[in-house]
Amino acid sequence: MNLKNAQLDVDTWIKEHGVRYFNELTNMAQLTEEVGEVARIIARRYGEQSEKESDKNKDLGEELADVVFVVLCLANQTGIDLQASFDKKMALKSERDKDRHKNNEKLK
Repeated sequence: MNLKNAQLDVDTWIKEHGVRYFNELTNMAQLTEEVGEVARIIARRYGEQSEKESDKNKDLGEELADVVFVVLCLANQTGIDLQASFDKKMALKSERDKDRHKNNEKLK
């Protein structure tokens, strides 16, 4: 996925169907809600909690996509080029952490 194109897709959708962006605080609250839905699925499906019958049909991929959508909205409305920021972060992590995990005894 190209983040720059994804940001454009979200912006186009908002302008054509969403009327306008929710304000940043509302989107932050929505992001928290969506992450909570992801956490609920993970905790019940992969963690120690039992999964309720009503949660068994929840699509983790769809919930993760909801998180990405709101993150893209926040990037758009705050003027962040998420592709550039992501590329910068990956370069930083690649340099800073190039041997960190290979040398972590806990991961062997």
